[in-house]
Amino acid sequence: MTRSDLIDVTVIVAHATPSAILVDHGAAAPCWLPRSQVEIAPNTDGRTHTCTLPQWLAEEKGMV
Repeated sequence: MTRSDLIDVTVIVAHATPSAILVDHGAAAPCWLPRSQVEIAPNTDGRTHTCTLPQWLAEEKGMV
């Protein structure tokens, strides 16, 4: 996977388990993302996170 295959999406983490993260990305319903496919980092506002994930996954989950 090259860097160009990845995108950043600002999300709110609603819930997390060891294997997945439930994120609110502004759509009608939050979606689960597998931790193995994403990187998540808190933003300075203390509320939102930047989620870096493959573009195909973002498209599949309706995030773009």
